[in-house]
Amino acid sequence: MGTRTAVELYASSQQQADQCSRRVFDEMKRIDALMSPYIQTSELAIINQQAAKHPVKVGKEIFDLLELSMKFSKISHGAFDITYASVGYLYDYRMKKHPTEQQIKQNLSAIDFKSVVLDKTNNSIFFKKRNTKIDLGGIAKGYAVDNAIQILKNCGIQNALVTAGGDSRILGDKAGRPWIMGVQHPRDKNKVVVSIPLSNTAISTSGDYERYFIEGEKRFHHIIKPSTGKAADEEWSVSVIADKAVTSDALSTTLFVLGTNKALDLINSLEGIEAIIINAHGKMFYSTGLMPPSEHQRGSE
Repeated sequence: MGTRTAVELYASSQQQADQCSRRVFDEMKRIDALMSPYIQTSELAIINQQAAKHPVKVGKEIFDLLELSMKFSKISHGAFDITYASVGYLYDYRMKKHPTEQQIKQNLSAIDFKSVVLDKTNNSIFFKKRNTKIDLGGIAKGYAVDNAIQILKNCGIQNALVTAGGDSRILGDKAGRPWIMGVQHPRDKNKVVVSIPLSNTAISTSGDYERYFIEGEKRFHHIIKPSTGKAADEEWSVSVIADKAVTSDALSTTLFVLGTNKALDLINSLEGIEAIIINAHGKMFYSTGLMPPSEHQRGSE
């Protein structure tokens, strides 16, 4: 999935540890083969090739994830939008390439989650706009991490941590103690800005330092604002804590795009979900459930 995947677990034997972790990595490879936009035979690539011409019948697994993606699009009023790929595919971060203003202008109208037609009766997807492309990069890794945790449960594991890029989920705790999860400083990879003790939960971080290049003084990174087709620039980093990684993954992207005030309004309206936001000035903000009791203002230096 274009990222580093890791499994840490407590097992009763080396054999159990090897078997269970192998199943997790096999699952990650399976989901990559299904949902990668870069693998021409993937279900997602076939959707992008054909769905603007006619409805494409898809498997229940990817259809359900598409439906969930639309749910996040609706609650965020389009800040989360899998059709961002209609412009996003024109960026190449390894080759340090970005689309021209003209290219963005030509493709921007194709970014519109409302133009994606999901037919539950036939498990099909259709694009109303011919230039539309989708990418599940903002939700698929979280989904894969959740699947991995379920595999470990079925394998008899009670305590584990699964990480794929910026998405992690914890099963149980760390042998009687919580796992200490650190939020990286967005401008210093050797520094942690805050550490959080967590058990039986998920945490995802979206940052402008994960996949990016700098041209002149401008940073081009992979979190695209659907309304502009350009990199969202109001935040450096957003971390979300939720019960499932699929939720924390989608919401960390969403909040990053929304900007601090709208992001805090949204996250504070969602029960059982918390966030830490570092804006483009390096200032840190917490959702109400994480805010220190003495702190009455929204942010802290």
